[in-house]
Amino acid sequence: MPDPAPVITGVAARDMAERFNRADFRAWARRAHSTGGCAQPVHLRGRITHLDPLTGEILRHYSTAREPGGVLRVACKTRRASRCPSCAETYRADTYQLIRAGLVGGKGVPASVTSHPAAFVTLTAPSFGPVHTRRTGKTGAVVACRPRRDGGTCQHGRPISCTVRHSADDPRLGQPICPDCFDYTGAVLWNAHAPELWRRFTLAFRRYLARSAGLRVAELREVLTVSFAKVAEYQRRGLVHFHAVIRLDGPGGPDNAPPGWASLDLLTAAVHHAAGAVTVSTPVAGDVPAKEHVWGSQVDVRPITASGELTDTAVAGYIAKYATKAAECVGTLDRRIRPTDDPADLPVSGHARRLITACLRLGAIEEYAGLRLTEWAHMFGFRGHFSTKSRRYSTTLGRLRAARIDHNRRAHDDITTGRLPLFDDDQVLVISHWRYLGQGMTPGEALLTAALTGKPLPQLSPSGS
Repeated sequence: MPDPAPVITGVAARDMAERFNRADFRAWARRAHSTGGCAQPVHLRGRITHLDPLTGEILRHYSTAREPGGVLRVACKTRRASRCPSCAETYRADTYQLIRAGLVGGKGVPASVTSHPAAFVTLTAPSFGPVHTRRTGKTGAVVACRPRRDGGTCQHGRPISCTVRHSADDPRLGQPICPDCFDYTGAVLWNAHAPELWRRFTLAFRRYLARSAGLRVAELREVLTVSFAKVAEYQRRGLVHFHAVIRLDGPGGPDNAPPGWASLDLLTAAVHHAAGAVTVSTPVAGDVPAKEHVWGSQVDVRPITASGELTDTAVAGYIAKYATKAAECVGTLDRRIRPTDDPADLPVSGHARRLITACLRLGAIEEYAGLRLTEWAHMFGFRGHFSTKSRRYSTTLGRLRAARIDHNRRAHDDITTGRLPLFDDDQVLVISHWRYLGQGMTPGEALLTAALTGKPLPQLSPSGS
């Protein structure tokens, strides 16, 4: 169902009317458009001067004194859709181009890369206790969640059976059947060690390839390159799992074809071997026993093709979508837990509150200090990067952003000597001074920005100025 229409309070309406009736509204509206409808623009005050280093002539001077309120508003450039839908969409589009270029070519990657073995791999977390889930039968119809013929209860007296056919938006999805049976300590520690599990997975993957070819790992690099791009996604139960594109290249990366023995079947076998071979151990700490952290039993490997069930376009779109999300689906906060926050008062789901509480409790144990569980409690212990790639997979987000900036500069650059435009080899001395003033918008500015740019209504936050 679509989201309900936002409720415009009297304060927001008055604030919107005040901004609309100001003499600098048109200039403010142009700036809102130039930031792409950013929901939490960064406020800067300062100036920048371009000088001819030989003559000292001022080629161009800019000061925020010309801007509405004497403040320059620039886009926040966050990747999180929950914070800024506009900037997150730019990040999603860049990620899509990055992933797709590694599958079909472009952005500096040759089109011949389409002939290299590539697969879409999913690695999941193990079970830490039964949760409500939405299951479908062979015909695609939704079936009962967790039916038990003889019913029964757990050791805490709660039913272990659930015969509900959950809808896709049922808030019970991902919630434990019995919260007291769910291993919150194990779940938090697994999230914290998921990045290390992935690192060890990549090492075991390469070792398997080398052993299959009768080579040492050091020798493998001379004939084969393993390229990948991955994204982390939160399941509703609060555990992360990884989606990855894994591709086999020649020694020069995508420019070279892999050897004939580097097949899709070998790639698939290497994934299953590596997923089952790696572990991360944690010692006894306080009242927490030693644990062995492993991947879940659900390991999925599907070939990527130009046409068919799983295309390059579908994979790129799927990974790009999750690159802009965090743990919102679990019902947690979109910010870090402050020392003054009482977990009992946080506006989160009961399951998320228990995960956060487990992080705070374990974070106080000296042996877990390096995991920074208290700092990452809002992410249930996971502190890894959501989107990563190997060096030779394709282009980089930095290059895509630089190309966009260069394009905008060529389209709008007004630095001239007063007579002729500057040439590429001309030297310009740039002197600048900037001061950060804050971030955000008033409720009225948020409503006007959404109306002017057609972007989703952002979360209303106080002005940062």
